[in-house]
Amino acid sequence: MSTNLRGLTIWLTGLSSAGKTTIAAAVCEGLRERGCKAEWLDGDVVRQHLCRGLGFTKADRDENIRRIGFVAELLTRNGIVTVVSAISPYRAARDEVRRRIGHFLEVYVNAPIEVCEVRDLKGIYRRARAGEISHVTGIDDPYEPPFAPDVECRTDRETPAESAASVLRVVDRIGART
Repeated sequence: MSTNLRGLTIWLTGLSSAGKTTIAAAVCEGLRERGCKAEWLDGDVVRQHLCRGLGFTKADRDENIRRIGFVAELLTRNGIVTVVSAISPYRAARDEVRRRIGHFLEVYVNAPIEVCEVRDLKGIYRRARAGEISHVTGIDDPYEPPFAPDVECRTDRETPAESAASVLRVVDRIGART
């Protein structure tokens, strides 16, 4: 891959504990090893610093995605490959961000909820099932999978390295070079 990559947003969406963060880290590392300018916007980190006042209602989740999308758009139009890892449960919000950014790759990080619950280090699913928290995507809030993602990573069937390699192959194929 050339080091004169034009800006691109690689948006990883999926349930909590599906593997978005792990794959995003590997994709960023792969891009940087190739000499690309890459930045990573992790949903949890952005929520702490840019979206702190937002909750987990549909309106707040949509606003969170708009804010992440705004930052991704700025980076992308300035020639940065921007990797976003965020649950982003609602299709319409993802589609809005895709339209706004333009050069956009949607990656569906797909794992059955049962697998996500086993991987759940934060205890989100356990607490939701116990009634301690609400608005948990996949439990009492919906997740709308992409209709036609650019890449689908089946993290219950492939390793994080295989998933990251799939994403990077598509980045190469879509002609992200200038």
